[in-house]
Amino acid sequence: MSMTMSHAPAHERSGIFHARALVNRGPEGLGNDRRHLLGLEYLDRAEILALLDDAEYDLAKLQRDRIPSHELAGVTILLAFFEDSTRTRIAFELAGRRLGAVVVSVTSGGLSLSKGESLVDTLRIFEKNGTDLVVVRHASSGVPEFLARHVGMGIVNAGDGTHEHPTQGLVDLMTLRQVWRGHFENRRIAIVGDIAHSRVARSAIAGLNKLGVKVTVAGPATLIPVGVEALGCTLAATADEALAGADAVMALRIQRERMERGLLPSFSEYAKSWGIDARRVALMKPDAVVMHPGPVNRGLELAVDVVDGPRSVVLKQVENGMGVRSAVLRRSARAIRERA
Repeated sequence: MSMTMSHAPAHERSGIFHARALVNRGPEGLGNDRRHLLGLEYLDRAEILALLDDAEYDLAKLQRDRIPSHELAGVTILLAFFEDSTRTRIAFELAGRRLGAVVVSVTSGGLSLSKGESLVDTLRIFEKNGTDLVVVRHASSGVPEFLARHVGMGIVNAGDGTHEHPTQGLVDLMTLRQVWRGHFENRRIAIVGDIAHSRVARSAIAGLNKLGVKVTVAGPATLIPVGVEALGCTLAATADEALAGADAVMALRIQRERMERGLLPSFSEYAKSWGIDARRVALMKPDAVVMHPGPVNRGLELAVDVVDGPRSVVLKQVENGMGVRSAVLRRSARAIRERA
């Protein structure tokens, strides 16, 4: 079986990607293979908290000194990013190098995919040349899971279509644990924006559910998937309703193509109805925080004074990214060594 860039699997129904149809949770299932990180929906509460503990350790070490370690000496990591990325790719690259791994970064333009070679065959070349772990980002849902079934390397999902972005989900959970001082129970977060196309929202909802946090989502009807409640959240009719009494809000990035496809009337209308401004922030609890996975469209998803305001933890999310990616790479590398 082979897969080219134009024929990657996309399993979607009513706007919701049902990855459980792909990944077996049983003893032999990929969701339980720690060489891989395919999505937060496959991790239990204990595994998530263990990763967050490791991420805190890595962040503290990074803040204390920047001397590289040799923990992943002898491990070769391939960063295969077939979508544009800055924060995620750089965080993985720096994390791998500071842990002592050999890190190679490629894009689709630098591979034989343009000549018709399948993605699996291309990655098998890296595997035969000693690559241990692939961090993959792809526009099609299910690609990381597909690769995990067809190559022998560990696979880390750095974002696949509208499915999941598990390391960003861990970043969000880590940030919330810091500001909530470790207490997730009896908390509620509002996620506002393009839920239908957001892999960030899916990972966040999956992880928050495991930790006992209630999730409310809100956004334009054209950007809310049918049956969204099946993800483990409640739907609010307005942004004001979603934010009222919340402990945090996460605004999601709006892409220009949504308006070009007729899913939004205008950006100004979106900002008026769904943008998080100071008035809406005041609807939340006094100690509630404002989040955004980035990059932020200032004045659209978040008002400028909110992005730079005292409630914003957007830069803390960026700071936590290095710790999370270090913890994930270590987890996968440890499992690869144990298997060997």
